[in-house]
This record gives sequence, structure tokens and C-alpha cells, in this order.
Amino acid sequence: MKKIGAELKRHALTAISYMLPLVVASGLLIAIGNLMGGENVTELSKMTLPSALTTLGVMGMGLLPSFIAGYIAYSIADRPGIAPGFLMGQIASFLGAGFLGGMVGGYLVGYIALFIKNNLKVPKWAEALMPMMIVPTLSAIIAGLIMFFVVGTPITMATKALTNFITGLDQSSKAVYGFIIGALGCIDFGGPISKVPNLICDGLLLEGITGPEAIKVLAAMVPPLGITFSLVLSKLLKKNIYTAQEKENIKVAFPMGLCMISEGVIPIAMNDIIRTVICTATGCGVTGAISFSLDVGSKVPSGGVFVIPAMSNPLAALIALLAGTAVTGVLLVLIKKKKTEEDEPMVDEKEEDLDLSGFTIS
Repeated sequence: MKKIGAELKRHALTAISYMLPLVVASGLLIAIGNLMGGENVTELSKMTLPSALTTLGVMGMGLLPSFIAGYIAYSIADRPGIAPGFLMGQIASFLGAGFLGGMVGGYLVGYIALFIKNNLKVPKWAEALMPMMIVPTLSAIIAGLIMFFVVGTPITMATKALTNFITGLDQSSKAVYGFIIGALGCIDFGGPISKVPNLICDGLLLEGITGPEAIKVLAAMVPPLGITFSLVLSKLLKKNIYTAQEKENIKVAFPMGLCMISEGVIPIAMNDIIRTVICTATGCGVTGAISFSLDVGSKVPSGGVFVIPAMSNPLAALIALLAGTAVTGVLLVLIKKKKTEEDEPMVDEKEEDLDLSGFTIS
């Protein structure tokens, strides 16, 4: 069972890696267009430059079910899975099954395509047609009928139930769920665990629910910003909690964090993983709770501090980010051990002379 779960997760992560450029580009187009006064339009006669950017971004976000389905199927069945996978994403969009429908359709058609590819025997003259015609066509027919008439309706109902649940939360419940989404979304600093709740946030964005996406964007910045704040605070309190090498790493992690890249803190966290994760996850949770409670929303799925002006209620977004950063920094100063000279890594400054005596020129 564990092996199956790992395989499904691997296919999903492959699809996410292909999907992220579309998500980022589309989100930034929406943000730039909205900041310029644009809106999503459906008639060319009403098109302006700002509206063109916003509309293009919305079109791109509409492709997400097809992208996730297509590249999950590609990860499973290689190139023969791409076309039927994209078609399953189109079915998911048609049914209103959204991101979840795209994922289910991608797995379904991917494994059907893989089975056909491995088990269908054709005459020698038709072997060249297998990857470009036979496998995509047969798998699209089989999976398409299953999506339309069997699994499509339950997935659509599940998507609507999740949407209604999120939109129906009261303020106290929003704080709890915001804390959970924020903490889980940065618990391994952009690793595979974080990608699962972040994937859910992206899916909810397709349904017009922007609150979780704002949590994703803000919480991703908290670990590097919080660790940077802890360094400043530790200097003020004269409690040295980082080695010289860690301080150099923090100088790199801080600008990365402003751009919503959490991975810069990994070299720092690995030296004291339990304490660091407790502090950063708590800070991210606080950011998520405040952001969700104050109805901060983001139509842009990436971009760090640069997309805060495009969020609904930017001031509350900034408050949530600063609160999570402060909580992380204070906790780190409180629970991390003070560093001594013995904790500094030994560096051998002596270099061996390069011996060229063995080389001769003939």
C-alpha cells in the first residue's frame, strides 16, 4: 500500500512541476491586469490592454485541470498519455469537477493507456501507430465514457461540497483551518509534504475561493523571514543562536523568502530540524489563521511580497505576514540553544602545495 501511495504521489509531483509555470504566469497576468484596472471580458469589442492581460490569465488558469490531468497521464504512460490526459481535463472542466476531476481523470486515463500499451498486441505494420493513434484514441474513449457516465458526477458533487464547506466556515473555524493550512503548507519548506495542501489551495482557486491561496503565498515567506528576524533579535539580546556559516546562509535565504522561495532555509533548518520546524510551522499557522480570519484572498498563486498589493485586503495580508514572522523569530530565540566556539565547524585553512614534479614535457 505504501508503494502505491508513493507512486501516485510521484506522478502528481511530476504534473505539478509542469503545471507551475502556467500557474505562475497566469496568476501574474491576472495581477498585472487587475492593478491596471482590467477585468475578464468575453467580447473582443470590450477588450483593452489591461483587460487583455487579465483575460489571458483567466484563460490560463482555466487550463489547469487539463494540465494536471495531461501530465499525470504523461508521468504514468509516457507520451501516449498526454493527449487523452488533456481530454480528461477538458471533461473535468465541462462537468465542473475542477482540479480534483482533472487529477482523477489523469490517473484513470494514464493507467488505462499504460495497460493498453503493455498488453494490446497489434500486427507488425500497426506497431508504429500505437503511440500516436491507437493508445491515445482507445484510452480516451474508455476513460472519457467512465468520466462522463460513472465518476464525473460524484467528483463534481465532492468538489461542490468542499467549496460549500470552505465558504460556510465561521470566523473561529476559519482561524483553525487557516492555521492548519498555513502550518502544513510550509512544514518541509517547499518539499513534497508542503505540495499537498498547496495543491488543494490551487484547486480551490479554480472554484473562485481565494482565501487558501493567500495563505499559501504568505505562509511560504514566513520561514525565511522569521529566521532572519530571529538573527536580528538574537543580536539585540546578545544570544548567539547561529554559526557563522548559518548567518551567511540566512543572507541568501532572506531575499529568496521575499520571492516566496522557502527552500533557502533548508541548510539552516537541517542543523536543528526539530526546533526549527516547530517554530516555523507555528509562525506559518499564525499567518494562515490571521489571513483566513480577515478574509484575505489572492487570485495570484505565486510572487511573494510583490503580489500583496493585488490581494484583497492587502493591509491584513501584511499584518498576517508580519505576525507569523514575529512569532517564528521570537520562538527561535527562546528555544534554540546558544552557540559556542565549539559549535563552529572546524575549517582547515592550510592548503596543500600542488606537486608538479611528476609531470614531464617531452
